[in-house]
Amino acid sequence: MNAHMRAAEPAKFIKGATGDWEVIVGMEIHAQVSSKSKLFSGASTEFGGEPNDHVSLVDAAMPGMLPVINAECVAQAVRSGLGLKAQINLVSVFDRKNYFYPDLPQGYQISQYKSPIVGEGEVIVDMLDGSRFTVGVERLHLEQDAGKSLHDQHPTMSFVDLNRSGVALMEIVSRPDLRSSEEAKAYVTKLRTILRYLGTCDGDMEKGSLRADVNVSVRRPGKPLGTRCEIKNVNSIRFIGQAIEYEARRQIDILEDGGVIDQETRLFDANKGETRSMRSKEEAHDYRYFPDPDLLPLVIEEAYVEELKRHLPELPDEKKARFVESYGLSSYDAAVLVAERETADFFEAVAKGRDGKAAANWVINELFGRLNKEGLTIGNSPVSADQLGAIVDLIGEGVISGKIAKDLFEIVWSEGGDPRRLVEERSLKQVTDTGAIEQAVDAVIAASPDKVEQVKAKPSMLGWFVGQVMKSTGGKANPQAVNALLKAKLGIE
Repeated sequence: MNAHMRAAEPAKFIKGATGDWEVIVGMEIHAQVSSKSKLFSGASTEFGGEPNDHVSLVDAAMPGMLPVINAECVAQAVRSGLGLKAQINLVSVFDRKNYFYPDLPQGYQISQYKSPIVGEGEVIVDMLDGSRFTVGVERLHLEQDAGKSLHDQHPTMSFVDLNRSGVALMEIVSRPDLRSSEEAKAYVTKLRTILRYLGTCDGDMEKGSLRADVNVSVRRPGKPLGTRCEIKNVNSIRFIGQAIEYEARRQIDILEDGGVIDQETRLFDANKGETRSMRSKEEAHDYRYFPDPDLLPLVIEEAYVEELKRHLPELPDEKKARFVESYGLSSYDAAVLVAERETADFFEAVAKGRDGKAAANWVINELFGRLNKEGLTIGNSPVSADQLGAIVDLIGEGVISGKIAKDLFEIVWSEGGDPRRLVEERSLKQVTDTGAIEQAVDAVIAASPDKVEQVKAKPSMLGWFVGQVMKSTGGKANPQAVNALLKAKLGIE
C-alpha cells in the first residue's frame, strides 16, 4: 500500500450484508491532443469526415513508411504536464505495444511504457460540500489512437474507419486515490477543466476526445487492496459514476457470497446501467513492449520547457484563489465561475470596476439560471457582459430596484438593447423623489386604519404596508425610502 494513500473515511463506505466495504478507484484518462495533424503523420485530426478520408500511408501502415514525431503534440503533452504540476522528463522513449486488432493496421500501437514524457503530478479536487482532496497522477504519456470498427453497416461484415488511427492521445494515469463515484466524477470534471484551460484537449466526450478506463476494487476498511476490474472506454461523466456504483456493488455481492473477483476487463452498458465481462486482463508482458526502432528517444531541453511554462494561461486553481481574494467571492461561487474558461472571462468582463459579489450574483443566478433553462451556453448568451454590467451599475446607482432589474434583464434577453436607454425609454426608473413616495405612503395609511392599529402592536406587519406602497408605485419606489417613511409616519422604531 502506498505510504501517501488516503485514510479511510467511514462516511464513504458502502454498506454490505456483512458489514462495511470501501471502494477504491483509479483512472486512466485518454485525452485526445488538440493538434491539426496526427502524432506521427501529417494527416488531419478533424472530427467527422468520410470514413478513411484522413488517413496517410503511415496511418495505414503501408510497408516502408516511417513515423515522424509531431512537435506540437509534444508541446501539448508538456503543457498538460505543467498544468498537472508534474515532473517533465527531458528524455522519454516510444515503445511498441504489440497486439492485433482489425483497426490497428501496424499490429502494434506506438506508446510510451517505461519512460513517459511526464512523471508524477497531482490534481486538487473541490467537492460541492466545500471539502477538497488531492489525486496523485502517476504519469502522462503520449500514444497513438486506434481506428474504429463499425459493426452495424453490413449484415455479415465489419467495416474499419481509420480516420482516428494515429491521432495523438495523452494517457493520464491516476493513483488509486478515489473513494466514491462522486469523487471520481469530480476528478474527471476537474481534469477536463484543466486540459480545456490549457487548450491541450477540447474535452468533448460525445466525440470521444476524452474517454476513461475506470479501475474499481473493494476491500474491508484497513485491509490490503482487493482485485480490480477495469471498465474500458467510458465516455461520459454520468456513466463513470453509474459504472463505479454498479461494479462496486457487484464485487461486494460476489465477495459476501464467498466468491473471488477475477481480474478482468469489463464494458459498461449504458442502456442497462451495468458492466459486463469483456476479456480476462492481460499483464504488461503480454504486450511484448520494446523501444520503437524507427523512433529515436525524445530529448527536450529545460529551456524549451521553461518557455512553454512562461506562456501557460492562468489555471483554474489560481484563478479561483484570485476571484476569492480580489472580488471577495465565496469559495463556492468562485468554483462555479472558473469551471469553464469562457465563463470566468465573461464574469471578469462584468465585474471589472464593479462590486464583484453583485456581478457574481447576476452571472450565476440570473444569467446561468436562464441559460440552463434555455439549453444555451455562455458562448451564445443573448445578454452580453457589457449589458449585464450596465444592469449591475443601474442597481448600484439606485436608478432601478432589484425587482425592476429583473424585468430589465428580461427585456434585454428577449429584445436586446442598451439597458440605460431602455430605462429612460420605458420609464423604468426607480422613484427616489420622497415627495412622490410620501403621497403613496399617506394614501396606503389612510386606506387601512385597522391595519395601522395592528402594526403598532405587531411591527412585523410593516412588510404588508411596504408591499402595498410598492404595488401602488408599480414597483418603482425605492424600498429603503418607503421603509424609512412608513416607520416615521407609523411611529415604529
